[in-house]
Amino acid sequence: MIRPLRGPSCPRCHRPFASPSALTYSPTHECQDCRTREPYYSQVWAPYAYCSPLQDAIALLKYRGKVALADALGALLLQALPDRLKVDVLMPIPLHPNRLRQREFNQSLLLADRIGCVRGLPVSYRNLIRSVDTEPQISLPRAARLHNLRKAFAVRQPKDVCGTRILLVDDVFTTGTTASECARVLLKAGAKEVAVLALARSVDAGMAPDTWLPPSTHHQTEFQRA
Repeated sequence: MIRPLRGPSCPRCHRPFASPSALTYSPTHECQDCRTREPYYSQVWAPYAYCSPLQDAIALLKYRGKVALADALGALLLQALPDRLKVDVLMPIPLHPNRLRQREFNQSLLLADRIGCVRGLPVSYRNLIRSVDTEPQISLPRAARLHNLRKAFAVRQPKDVCGTRILLVDDVFTTGTTASECARVLLKAGAKEVAVLALARSVDAGMAPDTWLPPSTHHQTEFQRA
């Protein structure tokens, strides 16, 4: 069964908390990571826990080339999008050309295309580029991930992002270092706000998604305000 993340969580990175009482330790209700190293993105939507069977489906898409799964996974993402989402453009997290040649597709672009088609939103996949072929993030500790991504992304045409509200699209959200670095270069190029939409989020050991409470609605960004 696909496990939705519906309980108390960090309003910035959507990291789940073990219980509602954890919210009392921060005036902003943000997790320790976001308080100590503020990310550049404004908010993360990651509706599902990164565990089987969703984890298996994502692996089949990414590593076995089962691109037909992108339709079903895109539909799951669409179910999680707020009705009053205010976004100017969707941007998939880019792959380096070397990785793209190996895989032959960018799974994040496939998801973004499906969202853009249904919601009538433009998808920009050429402006934000991955200019450095970095070591895979999954194999690195947090500090090394930050160093690994330094100068890894670039914006080709800053004028095209100036003043825009951008929604980055990815398949899995783990520590958020990749998304934050992408947001940093986009904001530096003049973007008004950058948020993140991911299909699934990694969950710390010991969490129990099926027992969590409905999500808090206290935090709104410009993307959600009418």
